[in-house]
Amino acid sequence: MSAGDTWSGHREALAVDSLHLSGQLRMQVRGESMLPTLWPGDVVSVLREPLENIHKGDLVLAIREGRLFLHRFVARTADGGFIARGDSVSQPDLPYRSNALLGKVITVNRGGSAVKPAPQPGIPRRLLSFSLCHVGVLRRAVLYIHRRRKPHPSRESQTEEAKTAVSTCV
Repeated sequence: MSAGDTWSGHREALAVDSLHLSGQLRMQVRGESMLPTLWPGDVVSVLREPLENIHKGDLVLAIREGRLFLHRFVARTADGGFIARGDSVSQPDLPYRSNALLGKVITVNRGGSAVKPAPQPGIPRRLLSFSLCHVGVLRRAVLYIHRRRKPHPSRESQTEEAKTAVSTCV
């Protein structure tokens, strides 16, 4: 195990503890599996919610084997768990147990603007998600453009406020 793996494990454990203690968490997105809904560098606010309050299309934070996932809630399973999926991945995640649910994303802060995540992406966004999933050169180009954008002045303070980061890429 590398020092990076150890830090990642500690960071994710801290995020889980913080969410359990305070009921809310702000964290920076690092992965790409939720493109174009969530971009690397976005800061999300997560509110602790029981599975009963989660609906199809909600963005949820879940944990599996010490790793955090921010994905879209798809359905409940017969055994009381749930299924989630990244917007730009071709297959849903393996089913999660009910206790893997940590919370629900209530706002996404990008470029100084906080917005509520859309419960279900429309057809244009779903087509873009599909394209980003299956056309690697398009994904790389879009991420390159995203990284090259001039940062908004408040973006630097958002990064400071994001005490933890999550990798959403499967």
